[in-house]
Amino acid sequence: MMDLLVRNARLVTVNEVKMGNLAVKDGRIAAVLPLAEMPDALETLDLQYKYLLPGAIDDHVHFNDPGYTWREDFPHGSRAAAIGGVTTVFDMPMQNKPAVADAAIFAQKKAGLQGRAYVDYALWGALIRTNAAALADLQAGGAIAFKCFMCDPGKDYTELRLDEIEQRLQILKKLHGLAGFHCEDYVMIRTGEAERLAAGQIGRQDYLAARPVEAEEKAVYDILRLVEKTGGRAHICHVSHPQVAEQIRRAKQRGLPVSAETCMHYLLFSTQDLLERGTAFKCSPPLREPGAAEALWEYVLDGTLDCICSDHSPSAIEEKEETGEKGTFGAWGGISGVQSAVQLFWDFVVNKKQASPVLLARCMAANPAGIFGLYGRKGALQVGFDADFIVMDAEQEWEITPASLQYLNPFSAFCGCRGKGLPVMTFLRGHRICDHGRICGPAEGQWLHSMEESEEKR
Repeated sequence: MMDLLVRNARLVTVNEVKMGNLAVKDGRIAAVLPLAEMPDALETLDLQYKYLLPGAIDDHVHFNDPGYTWREDFPHGSRAAAIGGVTTVFDMPMQNKPAVADAAIFAQKKAGLQGRAYVDYALWGALIRTNAAALADLQAGGAIAFKCFMCDPGKDYTELRLDEIEQRLQILKKLHGLAGFHCEDYVMIRTGEAERLAAGQIGRQDYLAARPVEAEEKAVYDILRLVEKTGGRAHICHVSHPQVAEQIRRAKQRGLPVSAETCMHYLLFSTQDLLERGTAFKCSPPLREPGAAEALWEYVLDGTLDCICSDHSPSAIEEKEETGEKGTFGAWGGISGVQSAVQLFWDFVVNKKQASPVLLARCMAANPAGIFGLYGRKGALQVGFDADFIVMDAEQEWEITPASLQYLNPFSAFCGCRGKGLPVMTFLRGHRICDHGRICGPAEGQWLHSMEESEEKR
């Protein structure tokens, strides 16, 4: 007897869309079946040929918990994720008090999140100037990866110099760890910002000029050089421009152990949105010139950019103001998107680009699961995997509004976007956690770690 039978589904895999049924037992996928096979089950759900996709994995969110919880917290952020079809999030170690820099802080954060997450979650560890000796214990404690800034990350965190990055890559290679990089060159950005602030040039165009694509290109070039030298693994975060993606494509062709992600705001928006519509569109790296997004899409299509994430980076609305002495430079630089990424990517891929839904299964499930060591448990509609999946109504039209958002601060650059194709149900380990925009049941998300460690503890 199965716990759940999902009938008449368009099953989306990384290679094809096929008709079939899916059976769940004890929180895992027990069988993927042809339409004619219908084992007995305690519950049956007839999808009437709607799409069934693996639950999305957002490998890059900032839920600010603990410490900066006036911007976001885990209950709000994970509810938003569940409604948006995201069943697993990887939370970043900065914008936490304290930053997740050692095993004791990691354990404290993990304990504090128990019973407060509506989706499963993994935690990044810090990669900062003061914690080289702590990396082994952080890895053993379950950090999914380690986040490094190459530009000034602001208070409570530190960037690393290239010699320090080389040393950390050598350490992490021995630990089989993964380093993720915010790639913008420190000197170029610090100099550009200082010159403009000194001259009183504090507007939106000045901000864009201070963070040119050349700064991102140089930082990525430096990381790829160090990866080639050390053999360490690198994940390039939030790629904003096709020139950057081209470097990564060539590095992959040379066999370097590098992966990369981009975000929906880089595929949908441009500098014109920031200039004309305001600081809701301020992020770093910044939005790029008109035309860059179209070219960036080609690197999603050819697999250069492995993952689509949100880089969900919320703030209070007043933190987006640019009326202070630093103008646009002083406004918070982040975009909220964890709730909207799946529907935006579906509409973009299926409706606008007339491409296959298999890209969602690859870029938002299988690829992040594989890169971060969770494939086998997460990332696909396969027997033995956790029964995490999304019911997608391809005909459902939508508009993103502040009232539709579950964030603690319900505003986003994506407000006003319209499309078709909406996650209408979300399942986590076989349990329905969201039904047509409504959360079902308590917060039962679980903490995740690498498959090797997970298997030992099952």
